[in-house]
Amino acid sequence: MDQLRSVGGGATLAPPVSSRFRRRAAVNLVQGLLMHGLVWIGAIAMVMPFLWMLSTSLKGQSASVSYPPQWIPRPAHWSNYVDVVQSFPFGIFAYNSLKIAILGTIGQLISTSFAAYAFARMNFPGRQTIFFLLLATLMIPGHVTMIPTFILFNALGWVNSHYPLFVPAWFGGAFGTFLIRQFFLTLPQDYSDAAAIDGAGHFHIFTRIYVPLAKPVLATLALFVFMNHWNEFLLPVIYLTDQDKMTLTVGLSSFRLQYSTLYHYLMAGTLLSIIPILVLFVVLQKYFVRGIVMTGIKG
Repeated sequence: MDQLRSVGGGATLAPPVSSRFRRRAAVNLVQGLLMHGLVWIGAIAMVMPFLWMLSTSLKGQSASVSYPPQWIPRPAHWSNYVDVVQSFPFGIFAYNSLKIAILGTIGQLISTSFAAYAFARMNFPGRQTIFFLLLATLMIPGHVTMIPTFILFNALGWVNSHYPLFVPAWFGGAFGTFLIRQFFLTLPQDYSDAAAIDGAGHFHIFTRIYVPLAKPVLATLALFVFMNHWNEFLLPVIYLTDQDKMTLTVGLSSFRLQYSTLYHYLMAGTLLSIIPILVLFVVLQKYFVRGIVMTGIKG
């Protein structure tokens, strides 16, 4: 309530300003400053390695190991990127990585979306049990199945080929199935019921209704899967032996062993290797954010 305060013989209305309110405002201000400070510290800590990699990639050999460190290269050696591409088969390695990542991503999206629709909208005996068993596979380390899968692919004659690196993605995945299933469960059941009344089957409902509505979550999964295939290092080392079949991660590792002191070339090659991931993230950014927000936890 307002209070009457006498000033110079007159009466004026003045809002009360309690000390408790001032203390609360001061506490909120301090908390806001601390929160923003922590966010800026975290952002700087994450960006600094990337900026240092960019700076080193534009330096000469002597400047890359100089002390104290030189942040701004003078002059900038843009030819480092050309030298890296020409010093080893960068184009072949990048093509192999791109091929495996694209095929693996397409296979993962197709297989997991079909499985997710079955678990979300089709009734069959043991549906929940099978789904929980599928989720349980997430707790199995990949190193446990590495030897059995190698024996299988060796029997198929797929060793020293790209098939072991992307064919398994065409047979589904627990994480992708779970992610898309949770999104499908957030869609109203009325959509599929109305289509079923009109005579549409499950395949028609899936392709004409659910897939168009699932673009955000499919883009989110595509980004994760592409990034995993692009950055995969262990499996290409195990299955590939010919140089013309190696991926970019393996090629950069061999380049690092051969030119261990040429840090400017190493940073230039590493920066070139992450460009596809950055481009894909920029293109799918709005779908990625929507997919994370709209994917619920309904079970």
